[in-house]
Amino acid sequence: MAGPGAPCPPLGLYIHVPWCVRKCPYCDFNSHTFTGELPEQAYLDALVEDLRHDLPLARERPVSTVFIGGGTPSLMSPAFFQSLFRRLRELVTFSADAEITLEANPGTVEQARFRGFREAGINRLSIGIQSFNPQQLQRLGRIHDDREAHHAIESAFRAGFDNINLDLMHGLPEQTPQQALVDLDAALSWQTPHLSWYQLTLEPNTEFYSRPPDLPEDDSLFAIWQAGRERLTGAGFRDYEVSAWARPGQASRHNLNYWTFGDYLAIGAGGHGKASLASGEVIRYWKTRQPDAYLNRIGSRTAGTQAIDADERPLEFMMNALRLQQGVDESLFSERTGLPLATIAAILETLRNEGLLEPHRLQATERGRQFLNSVLERFLS
Repeated sequence: MAGPGAPCPPLGLYIHVPWCVRKCPYCDFNSHTFTGELPEQAYLDALVEDLRHDLPLARERPVSTVFIGGGTPSLMSPAFFQSLFRRLRELVTFSADAEITLEANPGTVEQARFRGFREAGINRLSIGIQSFNPQQLQRLGRIHDDREAHHAIESAFRAGFDNINLDLMHGLPEQTPQQALVDLDAALSWQTPHLSWYQLTLEPNTEFYSRPPDLPEDDSLFAIWQAGRERLTGAGFRDYEVSAWARPGQASRHNLNYWTFGDYLAIGAGGHGKASLASGEVIRYWKTRQPDAYLNRIGSRTAGTQAIDADERPLEFMMNALRLQQGVDESLFSERTGLPLATIAAILETLRNEGLLEPHRLQATERGRQFLNSVLERFLS
């Protein structure tokens, strides 16, 4: 029985596939170069056992979104995903209109493979293009070239996918604003409903962090962002989140669940999840990172759990919600945190008086977005 105010948000599922052909120099995700044959059957069995152990966290809710990330999930065969979803459906209920996204690398797919993914129940693709410039693709350590990038998108459409996201970077080594627009125009020419257009950043524990490339200066980065924003807006896209651009009604539902403090189970090596418990507690948890250790675990593959205490939830909630350009309705605060809005009423009033938040909605004003870190600091317990 749920305690008073126990939140019960929508439920997503994140599935992590940790292997890739080559580790990109900018990548700080839990990805591991593989040699030989992928252990598909062993990993399939481990994922199913992993979810079975986490079933109490689902609280009998249907799974409304799935995101399969990595690594390079498209390295796994269509048969792997067909078997995986058949077995997952024996454990949990999927919403009739569940959004099921697979990350795909242009260097690992062809039309027949995409068709097999579609037959497995995957209905959304996120294709990691990063750039259409051959020299930049080499610098980024990608295993595909510009021709393969275009071929992958065409193959996805021919295989029956119409809900496609393209991942595209800007602020690449020595990139000019004009070069960034050429990349963006190449992506827009495919008329996909969603684009993730984000700046290359140097993350710790990456090759680029140890040996930084020559990145554009701040003035050039701003010029790239400003020109790109005008081009995307003119093409009918809206930045519903900091780096996520979509046509009307085509925002990623899985991403929106993250930003609105929804719940998501996580299975797979290094996966991170969030769950609201019937007791009223809210937790984050993460799985064993190393693929071999994950495969060899018996019982729970959860490596750690951390409670999000009641005094931390306002910041956690607002840090996500205020990333959304349209913000969220005030009522969502209580629904997702289990706390009354009165908990933060005084802070909201001060921020609104200062012109940093919109009235009657949890949404940053244009000025508030410029000083978002300062806005969020007000919610520190």
